[in-house]
Amino acid sequence: MDLLLDSGRAPGDVLVITTGDPHPWATHELSFGDAAYWAQHDAGDDVFYADAAVAERAASRSVVVVALNGGSEDAAVTALSLAHSRAGALLIVCGDPQRINSVLGAGV
Repeated sequence: MDLLLDSGRAPGDVLVITTGDPHPWATHELSFGDAAYWAQHDAGDDVFYADAAVAERAASRSVVVVALNGGSEDAAVTALSLAHSRAGALLIVCGDPQRINSVLGAGV
């Protein structure tokens, strides 16, 4: 994330989707309630972290990062497909290369 921001990307340009445990930021923000969490998304001022199960609700952003940090294969496939459709300029996939290749069905 630091590299993206240091390279000039605005925080509001970035969506991060996790397939396993939610990012600590998402957990923290959700502690204030679902409405407040999605209000942060709608404001578009900061990096937004979403679990794959709810990421369909997230709007497109210039940069989408997918963290394959656990979860089922179905969650990974869904997250990657969704991320591909939401990424305006850059899609970054993080995780075990073997799992990424397995999910994508190709050598990456």
